[in-house]
Amino acid sequence: MTAVTDDHLPRRKSWVYGPAGRTIAPWRYWWRHKVIKDIDRTAVIAKIAGESVLTPRYIFMVMMSAGIAILGLLLSSPAVVIGAMLLSPLMSPILGAGFALATGKAKWLRLCAEALGLGTIFAVLFCALIVVFSPLQTVTPEIAARTRPNLFDLMVALFSSLAGSYAMIRGREGTIVGVAIATALMPPLAVIGFGLATANWTVFFGALGLYITNFLTIALTATMMARLYGFRTSLSSKQGRFQNIGIFVVFVGLAIPLGLSLRNIAWEARAQRMVGNALQAEFGDRARISQQDIDWSTNPLEISATVLTPSFVKNAEQGVEARLDNSLGRKVHVALEQFRVGTEAGAAEQAQITQARDAAQKAAEDAAVANVARRLALIAGIPSSDVTLDRDGQRAMAVARPLPGLTLQGYRDLEQRVAADAPDWTIALRPPLLALPDIPLTDGKPGDTAQQPIALIRWAATRTGVPVTLTGTKDALDAVMPMLQGPGITLIRNEVKRADAITTKWTASAPPTDDGQTN
Repeated sequence: MTAVTDDHLPRRKSWVYGPAGRTIAPWRYWWRHKVIKDIDRTAVIAKIAGESVLTPRYIFMVMMSAGIAILGLLLSSPAVVIGAMLLSPLMSPILGAGFALATGKAKWLRLCAEALGLGTIFAVLFCALIVVFSPLQTVTPEIAARTRPNLFDLMVALFSSLAGSYAMIRGREGTIVGVAIATALMPPLAVIGFGLATANWTVFFGALGLYITNFLTIALTATMMARLYGFRTSLSSKQGRFQNIGIFVVFVGLAIPLGLSLRNIAWEARAQRMVGNALQAEFGDRARISQQDIDWSTNPLEISATVLTPSFVKNAEQGVEARLDNSLGRKVHVALEQFRVGTEAGAAEQAQITQARDAAQKAAEDAAVANVARRLALIAGIPSSDVTLDRDGQRAMAVARPLPGLTLQGYRDLEQRVAADAPDWTIALRPPLLALPDIPLTDGKPGDTAQQPIALIRWAATRTGVPVTLTGTKDALDAVMPMLQGPGITLIRNEVKRADAITTKWTASAPPTDDGQTN
């Protein structure tokens, strides 16, 4: 470093001549005259400003990048997510916002905000559209990782912005720098779209918090870099100090909750290890922990685990709870499932495979049950929770709400449609008490045309359990009523001397006779 004498130093305020000022002055001179003197600030501003405005190409590339990102997240494929970052054009407008803040150019800041705002909206909606039509809508590890922002995420955004700002100022920008910026922004945007499409507001707001954190960090870091590299500002010295204080306050405001979140994550990771160690100590080295889950939202902590062991351990739950109460400093409740396996080589592995198969089969059965409930609730016009399910007997029953224009035959057709899709299940849809059909007569007796209304009346009476009154001649009723009788069906006779058809209607409950009829 070139020696600097007092004669070389420009005149400064009185504080410069204090001990701190004399120490800093040479470094300030070196920074201004050796490091940033040759920077073409006009060209840098022109380049960033030219690429940070809203254009059709920008919107298209943002949407394509977001589409690839959400597919990578749904597939839990980091490689595909990285591919999305290669396409992302978010670097220029967000750095432009930072430089606009540093130089005090309000119009430029507005243009950058417009580009970022519309780009964000289009990216989120495009991701949501993909998720709506996707058969994969589960929260993958890649998605879950973007729902709990912490201090490390802020550091990723900070380092990304430092790299991006330096590259833009020094004229060394490129794809790799764009990837650094997109790392902090594009995956959270895609996860916001996922949360919106699935109405999972925990995922939505968690990813939104991460996106806002990263956006502010990148923009404000770019502002500090621009100020550090001497980009001239139209702000007064007082406004500049106010801006510096504001940036400092924002960083502290972000760092405190993110630091607390990181501390919680670290504690949970440590607690996971402690639980595993406690289980292993309780069952010995020959046992294997197949599955371990902790519900962090409960008090006491709910811990469930599956253990493959050569011999059952009595009162293992109490032993594990005693170990963890001391090490975790919190009350815990432990639920263990022990599977006895042989001691020969490979027995534990085989038991894990069997357990995995059983779990997969149970998951498939649960999905089938949920599908039956969902379809039956859909045609009944009720929530899935109102569907009565008998898993063991494989029966499903729902009480339908009246739907405009739908007849009894329509309800029966809907029930048969669900039953056809679930052949192993008995489906029962109780229809509203709509008008029953008349039973036509041929020469005073039911003919072929009477079979369909008879079948419909029999179905409706079975589903509702409400008595049915039949009005007709004695001979016609004698012929029809045996065709309608069955378990749960109550029939009421109303004889008349002459009738061209048998009329039917629902009737208030009346005490049945021994043969299921009411006279």
